[in-house]
Amino acid sequence: MPLNPIELLDYAGVAVFAATGALAASRKQLDIIGFLFLASVTGIGGGTFRDVILNLPVFWVTNSGYVLICAVVAMLVFFGAHRLESRWKLLLWLDAVGLAAFSVMGAAKGLAITGSPVVSVVTGVLTATFGGILRDLLAGEASVLLRPEIYVTAALAGAILFTTGDLAGLPPLASGLVGFIAAFCVRGGALKFGWAFPSYKSRPGRRPEDIP
Repeated sequence: MPLNPIELLDYAGVAVFAATGALAASRKQLDIIGFLFLASVTGIGGGTFRDVILNLPVFWVTNSGYVLICAVVAMLVFFGAHRLESRWKLLLWLDAVGLAAFSVMGAAKGLAITGSPVVSVVTGVLTATFGGILRDLLAGEASVLLRPEIYVTAALAGAILFTTGDLAGLPPLASGLVGFIAAFCVRGGALKFGWAFPSYKSRPGRRPEDIP
């Protein structure tokens, strides 16, 4: 049976995120088990969290092909990562692709299960970001949440536009592409041009005598 566009995006997102986990392992010079572990955690971590929240059977338990994808990608990166000039730069751009794909896939699943646009957006953001957070935590890298450039907002944009397109009656492929392109462009712009929101600036407390 041919896969629909959302399913294809799901498989692609798992593969790309698994590659970022394996590249993180290569930066830390881990062994093959470390590659397999980080690739799997990153590839299926966000989707696992989403399914637990939605009280669904975890997707890779019912379809072990996702785990096999992570394993194959880990092996490919293990034997080929040394040929890359900048693994860090590639990791960031692959992460942007995975984030864009998962923001759409997570939103699509949340909307299909609950029919709620709010839940759709939340599950899209969680699916897109949780795997990368786990990867950075386990690899000892600076978390994507703590970097100055936009990250979660890109997933939010993708999830919102997919959900809006779906509710407006667009075909799944069209709304999926709109969401994917939006998320990737926002995250890509952050990587390329350093887009970021103004950061919080602490202010000194008021003196008691200044309070009326």
